[in-house]
Amino acid sequence: MSQSKKHSFIEACINTAIGFTITMLCSYFIYPLCGMKITTKQNLALTLCFTVISIIRSYLIRRLFTRKIDIKDGRQ
Repeated sequence: MSQSKKHSFIEACINTAIGFTITMLCSYFIYPLCGMKITTKQNLALTLCFTVISIIRSYLIRRLFTRKIDIKDGRQ
């Protein structure tokens, strides 16, 4: 059974929300280890940019795999 576009989008958003939280927390340790000072506002802006990219990436990959499965199974 194929996954609907709506479910693909919801899955991508939930997956990315978890990643967003992890990234926000980890960046407070990682940036200083790399010698970078970053404010909370900068951290939020960077994380939001990467989050939008991640949602789009996850959604497109899910749709690509769903399409390949549908084609393989003979569904249009």
